[in-house]
Amino acid sequence: MNRIRIRRPDDWHLHLRDDALLEAVVPATARSFGRAIVMPNLKPPVRTVSDARAYRERILAACPVDSDFEPLMTLYLTETTTVDDIRQAAESDFVHAVKYYPAGATTNSDSGVRELERAYPVIEAMEKHGVPLLMHGEVTDGDVDVFDREAVFIERHLEKLRSTFPALKMVLEHATTSDAIDYVKSASGPIAATITVHHLMFNRNALFEGGLRPHHYCLPLIKRERHRQALVAAATSGSERFFLGTDSAPHPKHAKESDCGCAGVYSAPAAIELYAEVFEAAGALDHLEGFASLHGPTFYGLAPNDDFVELEKSPWTMDAELTAGGETIVPLRAGNEIGWRQVR
Repeated sequence: MNRIRIRRPDDWHLHLRDDALLEAVVPATARSFGRAIVMPNLKPPVRTVSDARAYRERILAACPVDSDFEPLMTLYLTETTTVDDIRQAAESDFVHAVKYYPAGATTNSDSGVRELERAYPVIEAMEKHGVPLLMHGEVTDGDVDVFDREAVFIERHLEKLRSTFPALKMVLEHATTSDAIDYVKSASGPIAATITVHHLMFNRNALFEGGLRPHHYCLPLIKRERHRQALVAAATSGSERFFLGTDSAPHPKHAKESDCGCAGVYSAPAAIELYAEVFEAAGALDHLEGFASLHGPTFYGLAPNDDFVELEKSPWTMDAELTAGGETIVPLRAGNEIGWRQVR
């Protein structure tokens, strides 16, 4: 199979940043994806419907003139989020979810929740109004090994959330472990997981091959090979509980290569092509459309995109560096060959 045609995919987990960087990176996503769930972890965070409306307008202003790209906005869950904030989100036509960050878990997460149960009244309102909860599923306790944070989150928090709010739509974002896959496959109620292309491609050896590789550093961290294999099996299985979320997160090169490097992988410039590589290697190209284009809309209660993209098995080389917003950014697969190319 050297050429495939699939419905235009959507990205159900995306970071677009703001200002000059926003203007530079939006076209990379709009090239391939019809819609994207946009993360709210700006400084200051996107906490209200008014914040989300203003951010959405900035994103749309950055889209190419011939683009139909639609940003799907999210609110940042804080310990001061109110039930009325959730009502307003549910009544809007552009806020599609609320994002939970444990305080300190990743980039710009300082405003996140420290005690999840303090947010239960707000989460109850989300269940009532049908607003999905998107979870950065890790604990941040200093006594928990960084490679175990996802599994501990499931044990400590996710199981209780699922039993307390059985009708709440939940997405365990950027799943990285077999623990997450097993839980999402077996849990009752409306729950799903997004899977990034870099977690499908790499195990944790990629952080240290030939030296420290800061451009492979992300949170949650890349895990052992057995976990990567579990992610690939889930993504390529055809299960509607798993769908595409790149977690593409641009950072300037100097911020990634500093003495306290930022977490994030910038995959947007070749995301769908790299997913195609993964699915081809697994012998599952026939399941790529479901994972990339159908399962996410089904979960969020949206129609699939009407148009299509075409990918061709035609090797090309990713630039070693890109310029975005006056900054140099190192993309995923920088300076190396990519086996598939989007041709339409």
